[in-house]
Amino acid sequence: MSAYIALTALVVRDYDEAIDFYTRALGFTLVEDTPRPDGSRWVVVRPDGATEAALLLALAKDDAQRSRVGDQTGGRVGFFLYTDDFARDHTRMTAEGVRFLEEPRHEAYGSVAVFEDLYGNRWDLLEPA
Repeated sequence: MSAYIALTALVVRDYDEAIDFYTRALGFTLVEDTPRPDGSRWVVVRPDGATEAALLLALAKDDAQRSRVGDQTGGRVGFFLYTDDFARDHTRMTAEGVRFLEEPRHEAYGSVAVFEDLYGNRWDLLEPA
């Protein structure tokens, strides 16, 4: 049997602002934006060049979900964006206004810096060694 994680749901405040951030600031590709009968949308983005894992941008529908926007992992890094060129992507993302919470670090496992998405979810930008 072959299996992989295809989608991870990310609860968002607004579809269009999330699409803009992930495609413009992070350089992701909009894979799908399909209206659904209930008025919601099926919105999928993934890092440019990725073929399997992607994010499902899921609109918060109630107070419980809205309370989780930006805090899906309790304040810890919950998402890991791997790159083949840390310096290039760090520079581009900084120019797009992405907020990095630390200066780049060069660890035994690679180059890394923590950043926040538009809602405050924490991510690692990581180029493996």
